[in-house]
Amino acid sequence: MENKIFELELNTLYAISQKFGQVLDLDHTLMSILEILSRNLTMERGTVTLKEKDTGLLKIIASHGLDPLEQKRGIYHPGEGITGAIFETAQPFAIPDIGKEPLFLNRTQARNLTKNSIAFIGVPIVLNNEPIGVLSVDRLFGPEIDFKEDIRFLTIVATLMAQFVQLNRQVERREEHLLTENRSLRAEVSAKYNHFFAVGVSPAMQTLNKMIRKVAPSRASVLLLGESGTGKTLTARIIHELSQRRRNPFAKVNCAALPDNLIESELFGHEKGAFTGATQMKKGRLEEADTGTIFLDEIGELPLPVQAKLLRFLQERDFERLGSTQTRKVDVRIIAATNIDLNKAVEEGRFRSDLFYRLNVFPISIPPLRRRKADLPLLVDYFIAKTAREYGRQFFFSAECMEILAAYNWPGNVRELENLIERVAIMAESNQIQASMLPAYLFNSNPQQKTTYETQPSASPPASSPTTSRLEVMEREALLESLARNDWVQQKAAREIGLTLRQMGYRVKKFKLDKIIRENKQRNGQFKDLST
Repeated sequence: MENKIFELELNTLYAISQKFGQVLDLDHTLMSILEILSRNLTMERGTVTLKEKDTGLLKIIASHGLDPLEQKRGIYHPGEGITGAIFETAQPFAIPDIGKEPLFLNRTQARNLTKNSIAFIGVPIVLNNEPIGVLSVDRLFGPEIDFKEDIRFLTIVATLMAQFVQLNRQVERREEHLLTENRSLRAEVSAKYNHFFAVGVSPAMQTLNKMIRKVAPSRASVLLLGESGTGKTLTARIIHELSQRRRNPFAKVNCAALPDNLIESELFGHEKGAFTGATQMKKGRLEEADTGTIFLDEIGELPLPVQAKLLRFLQERDFERLGSTQTRKVDVRIIAATNIDLNKAVEEGRFRSDLFYRLNVFPISIPPLRRRKADLPLLVDYFIAKTAREYGRQFFFSAECMEILAAYNWPGNVRELENLIERVAIMAESNQIQASMLPAYLFNSNPQQKTTYETQPSASPPASSPTTSRLEVMEREALLESLARNDWVQQKAAREIGLTLRQMGYRVKKFKLDKIIRENKQRNGQFKDLST
């Protein structure tokens, strides 16, 4: 008899242990355990009652032998009835005949107490020395087995159930943490996106905004062109967040930051033993970004052999890890960026023309700060506010300082401006920043960097008056720079900065640029005559 009971117990515990893989669905898993007890032993009815975190009540969350309505009725206060007493005392309880037990409430109304006597056994479910619930059954081994054996075995089962609950809670906490982190990252990206364009009132930035919104929902590869510090990484992230892939991975690879012999492994992964030092298999960033987006920064620095492999991936959407012959397919959107002239790199043989055409499906030029001077006052205000939050101090630039900042060409672009303002916040001794507090390099701009209209006598610098806002001064300067780059042809300049010809005409009239345009056109015509 003892051998038979031992075998039943062992088989039952083995079947219960197989349910650990279903811990994410706790209610269903606990119900399955009760079904195993009923099937393997002679348990007629069973319940698992757990304490609710919010209400503190004991509630049946899984049952066997109860219908949904009966289970729904199973709610107790700690200390109430037999279930409440088992929970509060953390001690097992056995009743040969529940019909004669005054503590038995029969709240579920699942038992007919007028018939034969029903034996009830309950044990606490304890986790970290604290009761979290109660496991109860009507009979287990039958009347021929002593209640002590019932209690001993149910206590083992309750211990396993406690582990199920603990695993489930750990997974829930991790998921909650990941969701919170995900929401935080999305909020951060959203805030950066809003600031990115809130401080971008210039026509060039408005055009950039439109292009991003057009390409983001598509599957097309994007090539971001622009100088260092203009915001290419942020733009790539914004495109990803505005796409259908926003809930999937976003991977970044700086092609210039890794040696030639490691970049291929970083992108495509490698098998164990593929090269010296490859002690284990490693997935590449393309695999990690499956169903998402991969951002390849400084794509112009990619070695030619890796360019060939990347081209094959763009064409076929498959690749092999280093040291492997198994072909793998992934669904990844490519966003690449560079601050070099890829056309020139193609001519010089440093970049494959076929790869360039594959990447250049939708090129987006990120304007340098010197071409969006209209945004400078807003950018300054934004970075001052950001720095004030970080360093706990308020300050502002004098009018003379703003003129100096406006005259500077900002080779490091927005990143350089942000670094400057942080430096000023650290070094400043008063709330008003005077010109003497600015670094010397701002006063030593290379004269060769000046635009055409700045070097010609007829193109006077933007006039200002007490009624002219800083924003209008910057906008006038941006218009003149664009006109100078386009031989003073209004239609070309309008196209470059995203204006209609009518809008350009309105601004030319507003800022009284007709005379400057006419004189420079005449001068350009004279130079052409001399060249003939």
